[in-house]
Amino acid sequence: MYTLWRLGLFVATYALVVGAYALLRKGEVFPMAFGWPLLAALIVSSIASIYLLRGQRERFAAVVERRATTASRRFEAARSKEDEPGG
Repeated sequence: MYTLWRLGLFVATYALVVGAYALLRKGEVFPMAFGWPLLAALIVSSIASIYLLRGQRERFAAVVERRATTASRRFEAARSKEDEPGG
């Protein structure tokens, strides 16, 4: 879900950059280099995501940590069964 939020933020930022360009050019969007709007949107959306998506990122990290802890416990339980005599 976090990745979708990041992608949506990037698309919205790209639309704003292209829209601002169109306003400055009085509606003439073409010809326009596509490299600089992509770079500008990437930089702005990356910085914005640090602040705007903090809650999403923390929830995602908590889910990953829970899964890692559960997997580690299962691995240790399976390993201790192997170490038991007759097991």
